Amino acid sequence: MKISEIRGIETGMLKQRVVELKAELGKEKALVAGGTRPENPGKINSLRKTIARILTVIKEKESKKNVKTKEKR
Repeated sequence: MKISEIRGIETGMLKQRVVELKAELGKEKALVAGGTRPENPGKINSLRKTIARILTVIKEKESKKNVKTKEKR
């Protein structure tokens, strides 16, 4: 997923997507640990980067929300 696509999604959906991606990452790591050759060797790295992007956007949205609430006080 591109960062621009991620920013357009609601925070709740992003958190749900992180859970799904972490489960998929766990499955891929289990396959590799079991000695199976992955179909796409770059998939693990791609999943990790996507999870990091989503978590970054979630933090950005939360920090913006906190700044706005502080300004209102």
